[in-house]
Amino acid sequence: MTVQPFGKNDGRYNGETIDIRAVLRDVEQAAAAANWVRDAEGDFVAYRRQPASARLNLYVSTGIHGDEPAGPLAGLQLMRDNRWPADAALWFCPCLNPTGFTLNRRENFQGIDLNRDYRHLESTEIRTHVSWLRRQPKFDLAICLHEDWEARGFYIYEVNPNNLPSFAEKVIEAVSRVCPIEEASLIDDWDARAGIIRPDINPEERPRWAEALYLIVNQSRQNYTMEAPSDYPMATRVAALVTAVQTVSALI
Repeated sequence: MTVQPFGKNDGRYNGETIDIRAVLRDVEQAAAAANWVRDAEGDFVAYRRQPASARLNLYVSTGIHGDEPAGPLAGLQLMRDNRWPADAALWFCPCLNPTGFTLNRRENFQGIDLNRDYRHLESTEIRTHVSWLRRQPKFDLAICLHEDWEARGFYIYEVNPNNLPSFAEKVIEAVSRVCPIEEASLIDDWDARAGIIRPDINPEERPRWAEALYLIVNQSRQNYTMEAPSDYPMATRVAALVTAVQTVSALI
């Protein structure tokens, strides 16, 4: 890849922002056009599509950090492209932290990092999200879309305690055609290899849970957190996340 980072991020994300309300209106229009069912409670919005006969259940979420705008934009493009397996039931949360986007910061308006709140449920947003999740069936696969302002390339966390067939290498191969891959051997204090992190996590030893950890414990025994490098052009970051999801969708 010849695309280069901007060099704007210094201690935080300093790139482009989005009008999250406009993005969510566009998501709603795309969902309605594709006959998804809308669930809403306050600022929490989710969509589901359940064929009469579904082979598997797939969950996708994004927008839990308000300084990671490529995720909601990727979700919008995925809804517009509508390239999902015909025999898959789907659940999609397009923005878990809308107030964070209005402030262009990681946390919500109360200063809570929502992606560390899935054990103690201190925030209204995560209490509402977990309440919704508890009403859903188990997911065969869960995908969380993120960005990393410090990253030099795309990378992926795979949490797969049952050692199910992995999609990670195929995702990295596909994304490498549209976005650089992170080459660091240590990312967020986890060992990494060719852009893939497979953390050895004991949930009971973690005082604060991310969404991915809550999902592994309660909803899905295989999940992927996709991390786009947020110092790159928005189009590159969105393409990386869209490619990652569509690669998994084509393989399941």
